[in-house]
Amino acid sequence: MRWAGQSIDVDDGALPGLQRLGLIRSVRTPQFEGITFHEVLCKSALNKIPAASMLPFRFTVNGYRGCSHACRYCFARPTHEYLDFDSGRDFDTQLVVKTNVAEVLRRELRRPSWTRETVALGTNTDPYQRAEGRYALMPGIIGALADFGTPFSILTKGTLLRRDLPLLTEVSRRVDVSVAISLAVGDAEIHSRVEPGTPSPQARLGLIAAIRDAGLRCHVMVAPVLPHLTDSDDHLDDLLRRISEAGATSVTVFGLHLRGSTRGWFMDWLARTHPELVGQYRQLYRKGAYLPAEYRADLQRRAAPLVAKYGLAPDRRSFREAPTTAPPAADVLQPALF
Repeated sequence: MRWAGQSIDVDDGALPGLQRLGLIRSVRTPQFEGITFHEVLCKSALNKIPAASMLPFRFTVNGYRGCSHACRYCFARPTHEYLDFDSGRDFDTQLVVKTNVAEVLRRELRRPSWTRETVALGTNTDPYQRAEGRYALMPGIIGALADFGTPFSILTKGTLLRRDLPLLTEVSRRVDVSVAISLAVGDAEIHSRVEPGTPSPQARLGLIAAIRDAGLRCHVMVAPVLPHLTDSDDHLDDLLRRISEAGATSVTVFGLHLRGSTRGWFMDWLARTHPELVGQYRQLYRKGAYLPAEYRADLQRRAAPLVAKYGLAPDRRSFREAPTTAPPAADVLQPALF
């Protein structure tokens, strides 16, 4: 039997951090070669964001920990260290699945104290990564939020969102629904190296069109822009043109942040693939996780005319770049994720 031996007793590399989180079993399957799913029963679904984060939402829901998108720059990588996993390959291949997240969310939304504030989905790891095709957590999460009159936003790179477009269209008649697609790399070769587990740029452009065809607005996060790789005027012009032609209604453009252990993981990749850029990156990030103010100002100066040229609204409140004075989003999302 394909599932024979798949149980909590199997020696599958599960680390002690998972035992504290209600681990039920760890599973491998041929359809997801190289990936282990650690199924847990979560105690809470709603995560409250500290006010000090200065983010435009106070609550999130994350059905998964870790992400098979394997983006070299992912800011959420350090969160895996809380589970005694590493933030590199483990983050890409040791995925935690909160199998009861929709049930727990309904219980929390039913409380008289719940004030129906906007809930953000996709702030830590992608809710429509490949694992969603197996576990289908999102329909239950979306249904719970809509049934309790709670507006929500979704941010994803995953074309699995297409599956839920009829549901999203239906619930948008009852609650405010905001959908955003992350698409910052238009060059196919760079994409395959820096975001190896994600759908192609062309597939995400098709997703944008499908969202618009379903009658929903679609914001696009052109982020992170990678210095000396995807920040040229030609690359930005071509990408924003294609995003506009796909039907996007607004965009946000900002540069790469390198926080915590993500920095080492990204820089190791850069040294292997673009060694000529290592010195320039060290100079750019010599003072911390954020790009220098002058670089950020120059990027916005160059991007703004292109955004206007293609008739895209320049921003929306839900997805603005975090101020450099605020605690990094990856840090403020770490506590109480279960």
